Amino acid sequence: MSPAETVGLAPGHAGSAHPEDHRARAPHGWGISKRIQLHSGDTLSVGQGSLYPALHRLEHQGWIRAEWKASDLGRDAKVYTLTREGRKQLERELKSWERLSSAVQLLIERA
Repeated sequence: MSPAETVGLAPGHAGSAHPEDHRARAPHGWGISKRIQLHSGDTLSVGQGSLYPALHRLEHQGWIRAEWKASDLGRDAKVYTLTREGRKQLERELKSWERLSSAVQLLIERA
């Protein structure tokens, strides 16, 4: 583990943590979890108990599509891709995050 403390995602946020992963080939659940950890500099960690329920919710909402494919290890793995509606939702989530993080930054600067 890096010097940065590994933290879990806040409740309710695991569902929006992984859609940015759509830029690479369709990842499986464990791959999504590893990418979140890697791309956050080992700061964020999403456990199976949060990840898979979030993936199921996103699939139910129509924001991701899941299908079984052969993995690099020759076993079948459920892989996830972002749907067209999922891309739209991702854009909405990113705009919302930008507004929130800008507001927090202003509060910090003016404290």
